[in-house]
Amino acid sequence: MVDAITDQNFENETKDGVVLTDFWATWCGPCKMQSPVIDQLAEERQDVKFTKMDVDQNQETAKNLGIMAIPTLLIKKNGQIVDRLTGYTPKEKLNQILDQYTA
Repeated sequence: MVDAITDQNFENETKDGVVLTDFWATWCGPCKMQSPVIDQLAEERQDVKFTKMDVDQNQETAKNLGIMAIPTLLIKKNGQIVDRLTGYTPKEKLNQILDQYTA
């Protein structure tokens, strides 16, 4: 399951364990390609928390993190940013990247 989060709860929702946040918008074509990949991984992996944030409705967090292009996938481990991927990322590559932080 992928949890929709907001500016108000971003820090709290991403402070524990490995968390991937998908920064997206409804009008973004590559975001529409990325979303099913995130959904599949959320079904398959119990060791990662998956969240998503609509940047049009939650501009503060995206601005604070310097997110200028979407989709941007942000990976945090225990509240610290450990990786950032901009643009569409295939499932296999994303799995490999997540494995680095969950092993």
